[in-house]
Amino acid sequence: EMRERYMVSPQKTALAITIANREREILKDIDYENGYSLYVGIPFCPSICLYCSFSSYPLKQWKNRVNQYLEALCKEIKEVAAIMKAKGRKLDTVYIGGGTPTTLEPEQLKVLLDALMENFCCENLAEFTIEAGRPDSITREKLMMIRNYPITRISVNPQTMNQETLDIIGRRHTVEETKQAFMLARECGFDNINMDLIVGLPGEDKIMVENTLNEVKALAPDSITVHSLAVKRAARLNIFKDKYQEMTFENNQEIMEMTMKTACEMGMGPYYLYRQKNMKGNFENVGYAEVDKAGIYNILIMEEKQPIIALGAGGSSKLVFDHGARIERVENVKDVRNYITRIDEMIERKRVAVDRCL
Repeated sequence: EMRERYMVSPQKTALAITIANREREILKDIDYENGYSLYVGIPFCPSICLYCSFSSYPLKQWKNRVNQYLEALCKEIKEVAAIMKAKGRKLDTVYIGGGTPTTLEPEQLKVLLDALMENFCCENLAEFTIEAGRPDSITREKLMMIRNYPITRISVNPQTMNQETLDIIGRRHTVEETKQAFMLARECGFDNINMDLIVGLPGEDKIMVENTLNEVKALAPDSITVHSLAVKRAARLNIFKDKYQEMTFENNQEIMEMTMKTACEMGMGPYYLYRQKNMKGNFENVGYAEVDKAGIYNILIMEEKQPIIALGAGGSSKLVFDHGARIERVENVKDVRNYITRIDEMIERKRVAVDRCL
Protein backbone atom coordinates (compact mmCIF):
# COMPACT_ATOMS: atom_id res chain seq x y z
CA GLU A 1 0.00 0.00 0.00
CA MET A 2 2.73 2.49 0.95
CA ARG A 3 4.89 1.61 -2.05
CA GLU A 4 2.14 1.36 -4.65
CA ARG A 5 -0.34 4.06 -3.64
CA TYR A 6 1.98 6.61 -2.01
CA MET A 7 5.16 5.86 -4.01
CA VAL A 8 7.22 5.40 -0.83
CA SER A 9 10.62 3.89 -1.55
CA PRO A 10 11.27 0.31 -0.40
CA GLN A 11 13.91 1.64 2.03
CA LYS A 12 11.54 4.14 3.68
CA THR A 13 8.73 1.57 3.74
CA ALA A 14 11.01 -0.89 5.54
CA LEU A 15 12.06 1.83 8.01
CA ALA A 16 8.43 2.75 8.75
CA ILE A 17 7.39 -0.88 9.29
CA THR A 18 10.42 -1.57 11.49
CA ILE A 19 9.56 1.43 13.67
CA ALA A 20 5.84 0.56 13.79
CA ASN A 21 6.63 -2.94 15.05
CA ARG A 22 9.03 -1.64 17.69
CA GLU A 23 6.55 1.05 18.81
CA ARG A 24 3.81 -1.55 19.20
CA GLU A 25 6.07 -3.62 21.47
CA ILE A 26 7.19 -0.59 23.53
CA LEU A 27 3.62 0.68 24.04
CA LYS A 28 1.94 -2.67 24.68
CA ASP A 29 1.48 -1.96 28.41
CA ILE A 30 0.37 1.68 28.05
CA ASP A 31 -3.29 2.24 28.94
CA TYR A 32 -4.55 4.67 26.28
CA GLU A 33 -8.07 4.92 27.68
CA ASN A 34 -7.26 5.62 31.35
CA GLY A 35 -3.68 6.91 31.20
CA TYR A 36 -2.03 10.20 30.24
CA SER A 37 1.39 11.79 29.96
CA LEU A 38 2.68 15.06 31.36
CA TYR A 39 4.91 17.70 29.75
CA VAL A 40 6.45 20.44 31.93
CA GLY A 41 8.07 23.39 30.13
CA ILE A 42 10.97 25.49 31.42
CA PRO A 43 11.27 28.27 28.81
CA PHE A 44 14.74 29.59 29.69
CA CYS A 45 18.03 28.98 27.87
CA PRO A 46 21.65 30.16 28.26
CA SER A 47 21.29 31.68 24.76
CA ILE A 48 18.84 31.35 21.86
CA CYS A 49 20.03 29.19 18.96
CA LEU A 50 19.87 30.52 15.42
CA TYR A 51 17.33 27.91 14.27
CA CYS A 52 15.16 27.91 17.41
CA SER A 53 11.44 28.71 17.17
CA PHE A 54 10.42 27.47 20.62
CA SER A 55 9.13 29.73 23.40
CA SER A 56 12.60 30.29 24.86
CA TYR A 57 13.97 33.26 26.77
CA PRO A 58 17.65 34.07 27.46
CA LEU A 59 18.25 33.38 31.15
CA LYS A 60 20.50 36.40 31.65
CA GLN A 61 17.63 38.79 30.88
CA TRP A 62 14.97 36.80 32.78
CA LYS A 63 16.91 35.63 35.83
CA ASN A 64 14.85 37.82 38.18
CA ARG A 65 11.57 36.30 36.94
CA VAL A 66 12.49 32.61 37.23
CA ASN A 67 11.21 32.23 40.80
CA GLN A 68 7.94 33.96 39.88
CA TYR A 69 7.62 31.60 36.93
CA LEU A 70 8.22 28.57 39.16
CA GLU A 71 5.61 29.81 41.63
CA ALA A 72 3.01 30.01 38.86
CA LEU A 73 4.10 26.65 37.43
CA CYS A 74 3.84 24.95 40.83
CA LYS A 75 0.31 26.33 41.17
CA GLU A 76 -0.58 24.85 37.77
CA ILE A 77 1.02 21.53 38.79
CA LYS A 78 -1.07 21.36 41.98
CA GLU A 79 -4.37 22.27 40.34
CA VAL A 80 -3.96 20.11 37.24
CA ALA A 81 -2.92 17.11 39.35
CA ALA A 82 -6.18 17.46 41.29
CA ILE A 83 -8.17 17.71 38.03
CA MET A 84 -6.62 14.52 36.63
CA LYS A 85 -6.99 12.61 39.92
CA ALA A 86 -10.68 13.50 39.98
CA LYS A 87 -10.94 11.90 36.53
CA GLY A 88 -9.23 8.73 37.78
CA ARG A 89 -6.44 9.02 35.24
CA LYS A 90 -3.11 7.20 35.68
CA LEU A 91 0.12 9.06 34.84
CA ASP A 92 2.35 7.03 32.48
CA THR A 93 5.24 9.33 31.52
CA VAL A 94 6.66 12.72 32.52
CA TYR A 95 8.85 14.87 30.27
CA ILE A 96 10.47 18.08 31.52
CA GLY A 97 11.61 20.08 28.50
CA GLY A 98 12.01 23.62 27.29
CA GLY A 99 13.98 25.72 26.76
CA THR A 100 16.58 24.14 28.99
CA PRO A 101 15.37 22.79 32.37
CA THR A 102 18.92 22.70 33.73
CA THR A 103 19.17 26.48 33.52
CA LEU A 104 17.40 26.25 36.89
CA GLU A 105 19.65 26.34 39.93
CA PRO A 106 19.77 23.18 42.10
CA GLU A 107 17.35 24.60 44.69
CA GLN A 108 14.98 25.70 41.91
CA LEU A 109 15.11 22.19 40.41
CA LYS A 110 14.25 20.88 43.88
CA VAL A 111 11.21 23.16 44.11
CA LEU A 112 9.96 21.95 40.73
CA LEU A 113 10.61 18.25 41.32
CA ASP A 114 9.16 18.35 44.84
CA ALA A 115 5.98 19.91 43.46
CA LEU A 116 5.66 17.13 40.88
CA MET A 117 6.32 14.36 43.41
CA GLU A 118 3.94 15.80 46.01
CA ASN A 119 1.03 16.25 43.60
CA PHE A 120 1.34 13.51 40.97
CA CYS A 121 1.68 9.78 41.61
CA CYS A 122 5.13 9.11 40.13
CA GLU A 123 5.77 5.70 41.69
CA ASN A 124 4.87 3.49 38.73
CA LEU A 125 5.86 5.67 35.79
CA ALA A 126 6.96 3.97 32.59
CA GLU A 127 9.42 6.86 32.09
CA PHE A 128 10.52 10.17 33.66
CA THR A 129 12.70 12.33 31.40
CA ILE A 130 14.42 15.65 31.98
CA GLU A 131 16.33 17.50 29.27
CA ALA A 132 19.78 18.63 30.34
CA GLY A 133 20.08 19.82 26.78
CA ARG A 134 22.74 22.50 26.94
CA PRO A 135 26.13 21.30 28.21
CA ASP A 136 26.86 24.82 29.49
CA SER A 137 23.93 24.47 31.92
CA ILE A 138 25.05 21.16 33.47
CA THR A 139 26.86 20.94 36.80
CA ARG A 140 27.55 18.06 39.18
CA GLU A 141 25.36 19.70 41.82
CA LYS A 142 22.38 19.86 39.45
CA LEU A 143 22.84 16.27 38.27
CA MET A 144 23.05 15.00 41.85
CA MET A 145 19.90 16.94 42.72
CA ILE A 146 18.11 15.24 39.81
CA ARG A 147 19.42 11.84 41.00
CA ASN A 148 17.43 12.29 44.22
CA TYR A 149 14.24 11.74 42.21
CA PRO A 150 12.92 8.79 40.14
CA ILE A 151 14.15 10.27 36.85
CA THR A 152 14.98 7.48 34.42
CA ARG A 153 16.23 9.34 31.33
CA ILE A 154 18.08 12.57 30.51
CA SER A 155 19.27 14.30 27.34
CA VAL A 156 22.68 15.91 26.84
CA ASN A 157 22.31 17.53 23.42
CA PRO A 158 25.35 18.59 21.37
CA GLN A 159 23.45 19.11 18.03
CA THR A 160 26.92 19.12 16.43
CA MET A 161 30.46 18.33 17.53
CA ASN A 162 32.02 20.93 15.23
CA GLN A 163 33.10 24.05 17.11
CA GLU A 164 32.75 26.43 14.17
CA THR A 165 29.12 25.40 13.74
CA LEU A 166 28.39 25.80 17.46
CA ASP A 167 29.75 29.36 17.21
CA ILE A 168 27.59 30.15 14.15
CA ILE A 169 24.33 28.85 15.61
CA GLY A 170 24.78 30.60 18.95
CA ARG A 171 25.41 27.68 21.29
CA ARG A 172 27.87 29.23 23.70
CA HIS A 173 29.67 26.09 24.75
CA THR A 174 32.56 24.07 23.40
CA VAL A 175 32.76 20.53 22.04
CA GLU A 176 34.95 19.68 25.04
CA GLU A 177 32.24 20.93 27.42
CA THR A 178 29.76 18.56 25.75
CA LYS A 179 32.09 15.62 26.36
CA GLN A 180 32.69 16.68 29.95
CA ALA A 181 28.96 17.10 30.64
CA PHE A 182 28.21 13.65 29.21
CA MET A 183 30.95 11.95 31.22
CA LEU A 184 29.85 13.82 34.35
CA ALA A 185 26.31 12.45 33.87
CA ARG A 186 27.74 8.94 33.61
CA GLU A 187 29.79 9.50 36.77
CA CYS A 188 26.60 10.59 38.56
CA GLY A 189 24.95 7.28 37.69
CA PHE A 190 22.71 8.08 34.71
CA ASP A 191 22.38 4.94 32.59
CA ASN A 192 19.89 6.20 29.99
CA ILE A 193 21.29 9.27 28.22
CA ASN A 194 20.03 10.59 24.90
CA MET A 195 21.94 12.93 22.57
CA ASP A 196 20.19 15.09 19.94
CA LEU A 197 21.95 15.79 16.64
CA ILE A 198 20.92 18.10 13.79
CA VAL A 199 21.77 17.38 10.16
CA GLY A 200 21.69 20.29 7.70
CA LEU A 201 23.15 22.96 9.99
CA PRO A 202 24.64 26.00 8.23
CA GLY A 203 27.99 25.26 6.59
CA GLU A 204 28.09 21.57 7.53
CA ASP A 205 28.96 19.00 4.86
CA LYS A 206 29.20 15.22 4.99
CA ILE A 207 32.71 15.26 6.47
CA MET A 208 31.59 17.51 9.34
CA VAL A 209 28.55 15.33 10.06
CA GLU A 210 30.82 12.29 10.01
CA ASN A 211 33.05 13.96 12.60
CA THR A 212 30.03 14.57 14.85
CA LEU A 213 28.95 10.94 14.52
CA ASN A 214 32.44 9.66 15.35
CA GLU A 215 32.69 11.89 18.43
CA VAL A 216 29.24 10.83 19.66
CA LYS A 217 30.00 7.16 18.96
CA ALA A 218 33.08 7.43 21.18
CA LEU A 219 30.90 8.70 24.06
CA ALA A 220 28.45 5.77 23.63
CA PRO A 221 25.08 7.31 24.59
CA ASP A 222 22.07 5.01 25.03
CA SER A 223 20.02 6.72 22.32
CA ILE A 224 20.40 9.43 19.71
CA THR A 225 17.82 11.51 17.87
CA VAL A 226 18.82 12.66 14.40
CA HIS A 227 16.93 15.81 13.36
CA SER A 228 16.86 17.21 9.84
CA LEU A 229 17.05 20.99 10.20
CA ALA A 230 13.64 22.63 9.83
CA VAL A 231 13.71 26.44 9.75
CA LYS A 232 10.38 27.78 11.01
CA ARG A 233 9.00 31.28 10.65
CA ALA A 234 9.87 32.33 14.20
CA ALA A 235 13.52 31.28 13.98
CA ARG A 236 16.17 34.02 13.73
CA LEU A 237 17.63 32.10 10.78
CA ASN A 238 14.39 32.86 8.92
CA ILE A 239 13.58 36.29 10.35
CA PHE A 240 17.05 37.60 9.43
CA LYS A 241 17.54 35.40 6.37
CA ASP A 242 19.21 38.16 4.33
CA LYS A 243 22.06 38.11 6.84
CA TYR A 244 22.53 34.36 6.38
CA GLN A 245 21.72 33.99 2.68
CA GLU A 246 25.29 32.97 1.75
CA MET A 247 25.28 30.02 4.15
CA THR A 248 24.97 26.53 2.70
CA PHE A 249 22.57 23.95 4.14
CA GLU A 250 23.38 20.42 3.08
CA ASN A 251 21.43 17.26 3.72
CA ASN A 252 21.07 14.28 1.41
CA GLN A 253 20.33 10.57 1.36
CA GLU A 254 24.00 9.70 1.77
CA ILE A 255 24.23 11.70 4.99
CA MET A 256 21.02 10.22 6.41
CA GLU A 257 22.18 6.69 5.59
CA MET A 258 25.47 7.47 7.32
CA THR A 259 23.60 8.46 10.51
CA MET A 260 21.60 5.22 10.40
CA LYS A 261 24.71 3.12 9.81
CA THR A 262 26.47 4.74 12.78
CA ALA A 263 23.44 4.19 15.03
CA CYS A 264 23.41 0.51 14.05
CA GLU A 265 27.14 0.24 14.80
CA MET A 266 26.35 1.63 18.26
CA GLY A 267 23.84 -1.17 18.86
CA MET A 268 20.79 1.05 18.30
CA GLY A 269 17.69 0.51 16.21
CA PRO A 270 15.12 3.09 15.02
CA TYR A 271 12.11 3.52 17.31
CA TYR A 272 10.27 6.67 16.21
CA LEU A 273 10.05 8.94 13.20
CA TYR A 274 8.27 12.14 12.26
CA ARG A 275 8.37 14.79 9.57
CA GLN A 276 7.93 18.57 9.67
CA LYS A 277 7.48 21.32 7.12
CA ASN A 278 10.55 23.06 5.68
CA MET A 279 13.00 20.27 6.46
CA LYS A 280 16.32 20.46 4.65
CA GLY A 281 16.39 17.78 1.94
CA ASN A 282 12.75 16.89 2.71
CA PHE A 283 13.90 14.19 5.14
CA GLU A 284 12.66 13.23 8.60
CA ASN A 285 13.64 13.08 12.26
CA VAL A 286 14.52 9.60 13.48
CA GLY A 287 15.11 8.36 17.01
CA TYR A 288 17.51 5.43 17.54
CA ALA A 289 17.92 3.58 20.81
CA GLU A 290 19.39 0.51 22.40
CA VAL A 291 17.01 -2.19 23.66
CA ASP A 292 14.87 -0.86 26.56
CA LYS A 293 16.29 2.68 26.14
CA ALA A 294 13.71 4.16 23.72
CA GLY A 295 12.00 7.43 24.68
CA ILE A 296 8.41 6.37 25.40
CA TYR A 297 7.10 9.95 25.66
CA ASN A 298 8.56 10.72 22.22
CA ILE A 299 6.43 7.97 20.70
CA LEU A 300 3.28 8.94 22.60
CA ILE A 301 3.43 12.62 21.59
CA MET A 302 3.71 11.66 17.91
CA GLU A 303 1.25 8.76 17.82
CA GLU A 304 -1.48 10.76 19.64
CA LYS A 305 -2.87 7.67 21.35
CA GLN A 306 -3.40 9.20 24.79
CA PRO A 307 -3.83 12.70 26.32
CA ILE A 308 -0.70 14.79 26.82
CA ILE A 309 -1.18 17.48 29.47
CA ALA A 310 1.31 20.33 29.00
CA LEU A 311 2.18 22.72 31.82
CA GLY A 312 4.15 25.95 31.65
CA ALA A 313 4.45 28.89 29.24
CA GLY A 314 3.80 27.79 25.65
CA GLY A 315 2.51 24.38 26.72
CA SER A 316 0.10 22.80 24.22
CA SER A 317 -2.04 20.02 25.69
CA LYS A 318 -3.51 17.34 23.42
CA LEU A 319 -6.71 15.80 24.73
CA VAL A 320 -7.29 12.50 22.95
CA PHE A 321 -10.81 11.13 23.38
CA ASP A 322 -13.54 9.02 21.75
CA HIS A 323 -11.09 6.08 21.72
CA GLY A 324 -8.50 8.12 19.82
CA ALA A 325 -10.92 9.37 17.16
CA ARG A 326 -10.80 13.03 18.28
CA ILE A 327 -8.13 15.40 19.53
CA GLU A 328 -8.60 18.82 21.09
CA ARG A 329 -5.75 21.20 21.85
CA VAL A 330 -5.59 23.47 24.89
CA GLU A 331 -2.92 26.16 24.66
CA ASN A 332 -1.09 28.06 27.38
CA VAL A 333 0.10 31.56 26.52
CA LYS A 334 3.72 31.69 25.33
CA ASP A 335 4.82 34.92 26.98
CA VAL A 336 6.31 34.34 30.43
CA ARG A 337 4.88 37.55 31.89
CA ASN A 338 1.39 36.70 30.65
CA TYR A 339 1.72 33.16 31.93
CA ILE A 340 2.59 34.41 35.42
CA THR A 341 -0.22 36.98 35.58
CA ARG A 342 -2.85 34.78 33.88
CA ILE A 343 -2.07 31.46 35.57
CA ASP A 344 -5.60 31.07 36.94
CA GLU A 345 -6.95 31.44 33.41
CA MET A 346 -4.53 28.75 32.13
CA ILE A 347 -5.72 26.35 34.85
CA GLU A 348 -9.38 27.06 34.13
CA ARG A 349 -8.86 26.43 30.41
CA LYS A 350 -7.64 22.94 31.25
CA ARG A 351 -10.38 22.30 33.78
CA VAL A 352 -13.10 23.14 31.25
CA ALA A 353 -11.47 21.16 28.42
CA VAL A 354 -10.76 18.07 30.57
CA ASP A 355 -14.34 18.05 31.87
CA ARG A 356 -15.64 18.27 28.33
CA CYS A 357 -13.33 15.74 26.70
CA LEU A 358 -12.22 13.26 29.33
